[in-house]
Amino acid sequence: MKPYICSDCPRECQAQRAENGAGFCRMGADPVIARAAPHYDEEPVISGTRGSGAVFFSGCTLRCRFCQNFPISHEGYGEAITVARLRQIYFELIDQDVHNINLVNPTHFTEAILQSLEGGLPVPVIWNSSGYEKVDTLKRFKGKIQVYLPDLKYIDQDSARKYSAARDYFSYAGPALKEMLGQTGPVELDDDGIIRCGTIVRHLILPGHARESMAILDWIADELPGAWVSLMAQYLPFGNLKGLDELNRRLTQAEYDQVVDHLMALGLEDGFVQELSSSDEKYIPSFDLTGVRSEK
Repeated sequence: MKPYICSDCPRECQAQRAENGAGFCRMGADPVIARAAPHYDEEPVISGTRGSGAVFFSGCTLRCRFCQNFPISHEGYGEAITVARLRQIYFELIDQDVHNINLVNPTHFTEAILQSLEGGLPVPVIWNSSGYEKVDTLKRFKGKIQVYLPDLKYIDQDSARKYSAARDYFSYAGPALKEMLGQTGPVELDDDGIIRCGTIVRHLILPGHARESMAILDWIADELPGAWVSLMAQYLPFGNLKGLDELNRRLTQAEYDQVVDHLMALGLEDGFVQELSSSDEKYIPSFDLTGVRSEK
């Protein structure tokens, strides 16, 4: 891709995105990919029986200290490819009979992804993101994205600053999730129980933050009617937790039960709740350039 001045994410770096990494995400203009393969560990309506065609982008607009994808999000591991190759990857995955194309952490490659989706795809496209988005950027994807799968990580400014270097996280994520839901409408499934369109909001419970998780669920119940909730318990002490002793442990059963009970009390029955046993490294994908390089 040609170099361009980037303001696609809330950082609004105005960085010159060229061949070399620039801006907060430290990426160039061309998309950098660490893995592209059928993925079976998403929510059942996404992975189904044939897998979700997950494309893992390197770099990130956040600096989550506990990120389980640390090698690609923080360290930038991956391989730069062209837009044409990115679109080819979509169809290679579709040829493997995946249910959908799942763009994982895509925000900072907005320009390349918009180009790669020109002409549409024969399967639903999923925007699988941190939730830290600009509404103006999301509006550019209206009609191109059928399923939004955002995180809602924090509602507290101090948590967002301390753990992800984004004090303004919720001030962007809140409006962004409303825009996503406005584009997709309520969740719709096909005859096989696979998602066709809709918004599913993920929330990862952090150790010591059960009350914040409950506040987030309150907000979803009040502000996102029609969205499904995916309550996640897969937190592992991972990444760079130096000086963050409060996160250097797994969830307790009591914390988990408190948040799950609150979810049920709110009547948020549409969606998914991870088992506490999902806190296991076996669910972290191998970032080994699978599916990135063309075999032709």
